[in-house]
Amino acid sequence: MFHRSCLLRYHRTLVVALFTACIAGCQLAPPSPIGDSPFNLAKPVSHSRQGEQYDAFTQPDRQQKSWQQDGQVQQASHQQIDVDITGIPPASEIPDGVPSLRLASSRKEPPKELAKMALPKYRLEPPDVLLIDVLRLVPKAPYVIQPFDVLEIVAPGSDSDFPLADFFQVEPGGRINLGASYGVVDVGGKTIDEASSDIRRHLVSKLSRPGVSVSLAQVAGQQQIAGEHLVGPDGHVNLGTYGSIYINGMTLEEAREAIEDHLSEFLQDPKISLDVFAYNSKVFYVIAEGAGYGDGVVRLPITGNETVLDALSHVGGFQQNSNKKRIWIARPAPSGVGCEQILPVDWVAISKGGSTATNYQLLPGDRVYIAEDRFIKLNSTINKLIAPFERMLGFTLLSGQTIQILQRFPEGVFSRF
Repeated sequence: MFHRSCLLRYHRTLVVALFTACIAGCQLAPPSPIGDSPFNLAKPVSHSRQGEQYDAFTQPDRQQKSWQQDGQVQQASHQQIDVDITGIPPASEIPDGVPSLRLASSRKEPPKELAKMALPKYRLEPPDVLLIDVLRLVPKAPYVIQPFDVLEIVAPGSDSDFPLADFFQVEPGGRINLGASYGVVDVGGKTIDEASSDIRRHLVSKLSRPGVSVSLAQVAGQQQIAGEHLVGPDGHVNLGTYGSIYINGMTLEEAREAIEDHLSEFLQDPKISLDVFAYNSKVFYVIAEGAGYGDGVVRLPITGNETVLDALSHVGGFQQNSNKKRIWIARPAPSGVGCEQILPVDWVAISKGGSTATNYQLLPGDRVYIAEDRFIKLNSTINKLIAPFERMLGFTLLSGQTIQILQRFPEGVFSRF
């Protein structure tokens, strides 16, 4: 009888909790009519024929005014903002012979499947990885001979039985061993001309014609810069003993010229080839609402050819709490514009109908936003509201049953029937 009295005692609390949950669930609906909302993505996009272009920017003035009154985010419009929403680079940055945009219609529209655009020149940023290959690295004259350098020495007047024409490595002490017949010469810390004069004077007593030719065959102590180089957080690339060079925001051509100009302080007319080994700085995001349990964000690198369909394939499709009828692309706009760029996506038309109208090409920084299912959101909200009361009632009922058992069996022994 105790648990019945508890239920009668707290039934008012249960009624109030359920009433509050219903009110909270009703507040999840949008403040404006569904037909006038700019985020009415649940309404399928109508297509009169396959391949018809859906214009996400030209809306009636009446709807735009109603959106402004409701305080909603406006759809991007070329009349509202002085921004190229398609992301087309300036004509000065488009290489010759590369079309900036290939569209079936004459209007300027966002790039999409079968009508993609060529992205502007790649700008290097952290944490890109560069690949440097050395074409020519010659030390500046006059070069001072260092230990482990390799010299090529040729003496035309040497003995035919013991010719002096070979490559010789400088020993750690700076000396060079010409063999048992010709002895040792100290060349460390000297230039090539000074080493040639010393070797010639050394061979006077051993050769009748002590003519000698000395050249630098290999530099042992030179810093090797060929290989992979990471662009650091400060925008610099480390070149070892040659220091570092700032290349953040540069194109490949600009970065190559900057590196060669920096190396010219240490080398004679250096030549290198530069390429991007890993494109890490340009990305797009796939964001899925979590229906009250936390949003999910996936960061993916962009190669310049991804579409909405590619983005969803990378994340394994939709989650259980996602609404496939409410998807859009949030394209970043310059600061101070005061308007967001929203591109609605018709997933049903893309997947089932093969339509390319809203299968937009993704640009660096795009956010593919997948909205939550509102019924699942309502369910999670109700669960959050009534969960504390359920725990309180459960604890109360369990306590009542425990007290009844203790009162019925005070000695802890069950009676026989």
